[in-house]
Amino acid sequence: MSFKVTFIGAGSIGFTRMLLRDLLSVPEFKQVRISFTDINAENLEMVTALCQRDLKENGFNTEIQATLNRKEALKDARYIFSVVRIGGLEAFEQDISIPLNYGIDQCVGDTLSAGGIMYGQRGIQEMLAICKDIREVAEPNCLLLNHANPMAMLTWVCQTYGEVNTVGLCHGVQGGHRQIATVFGLDKKEVDIVCAGINHQTWYIQIKHNGNELTPMLLDAFEQHPEYSKTEKVRIDMLKRFGYYSTESNGHLSEYVPWYRKRSDEIMDWIDLGTWINGETGGYLRVCSEGRNWFKEDFPNWMQDPVLIYCNENRSEEHGSYIIEALETGRVYRGHFNRVNNGTITNLPKDCVIEAPGYVDRNGLTMTFIGDLPLGCAAVCNASIQVQRLAIMAAVTGDDQLLRQAFMMDPLTGAVCTPPEIWQLVDDLLIAQEEWLPQYEKSIEKAKQRQSTEPRLVTKKSSGAARLKQKTIEELKENRAEAIKNAQAADKANDRAARST
Repeated sequence: MSFKVTFIGAGSIGFTRMLLRDLLSVPEFKQVRISFTDINAENLEMVTALCQRDLKENGFNTEIQATLNRKEALKDARYIFSVVRIGGLEAFEQDISIPLNYGIDQCVGDTLSAGGIMYGQRGIQEMLAICKDIREVAEPNCLLLNHANPMAMLTWVCQTYGEVNTVGLCHGVQGGHRQIATVFGLDKKEVDIVCAGINHQTWYIQIKHNGNELTPMLLDAFEQHPEYSKTEKVRIDMLKRFGYYSTESNGHLSEYVPWYRKRSDEIMDWIDLGTWINGETGGYLRVCSEGRNWFKEDFPNWMQDPVLIYCNENRSEEHGSYIIEALETGRVYRGHFNRVNNGTITNLPKDCVIEAPGYVDRNGLTMTFIGDLPLGCAAVCNASIQVQRLAIMAAVTGDDQLLRQAFMMDPLTGAVCTPPEIWQLVDDLLIAQEEWLPQYEKSIEKAKQRQSTEPRLVTKKSSGAARLKQKTIEELKENRAEAIKNAQAADKANDRAARST
């Protein structure tokens, strides 16, 4: 089989190298053509060199087409992986630090809350430009496989406004699936699950072992588990009060709802610092920064390390390669995918992007009918969906009034800030991120005028309730294996600890 696969944002070492290995572990894909594109020439060159070495050592004659010209990379592509981070780590740092001045303490800040909303503002405009290029030069009816956050917002925009067939892919369902199997002392393959909701707020609405429903026993199993009872307090509390376990990690989930991070002196009651994903302030920013710094520092050694071996046994749980394999070969694949709802979940809006089970074969990707979510679970999702809708329309139209309303409706931001504080916070973020927000040019000029002429509300400089120091290169050198593992991982929270700091 010969077709073209393009990676946009290919300088992302965590995803690109792993996804390429997954894809080329399919025996029929020996002749697949590969194209990488990125806006950062240095990152693109390094990742391309690593992947080209992997290809050669695995017996492939494929020459990666690496280019800074996006249209050139997209020309005739049948499948397109998006792993972009618009604004890079610089903007990511602002997503965390500026809201902290207003008391908004985020663990990740890439999906909802103040950071996720701003990440969406940067990403949506760029994804619309990418979709335009796809429509113009890629294969007709190509498939965009989106790994970028905010997952629901970007997938919604690409499908509805970008007019490109898009599926959003996340590994959150698999992570929670492993946890559920663990608390029952079972192997993951022994437990069958059905998840439904929206990305990062998807609920395990069915959990079966040998045909028996395990959900009624789940709360007790988690409360008795020696590790998760300490590291997953938010998820366990949500399970207690809503009746279903959430896919998303303790730290992620804590910033999507109004109850667990609104008082700085109580945040530590709900989180654990053994691993960043359990709730560390700015935890994902820290590990991403450490990973990028280490990759640049240690890159010459990476070129001497053993290559990735392309084989089915080494494929990750990321859905992308399995979807392409199913579409091209007809082998049926079942996974949980992010797609426009269209009635899959009947008590969520039809036009929003939901995460639910689907099947893939040569006929395409088909979502399975769920019906109504449990009412409480649907209420949690609907609160987030309305924030997403406001944020999307703000980004598409450049309407800063809608952007401010998205901040007001955001559960954590609304729990912490008053409306005047939100207005000033949005001004601060728009000004700081001006270079990535061309749609807000006029709004930013007005924000600058207000910032220079009007009295400011008092804010408090804060590093957060649970901030850990970023490791230096010298500190990373003390455990090279751990530093490499973090740098090259797509899921940087796969191994979670119970250590408290």
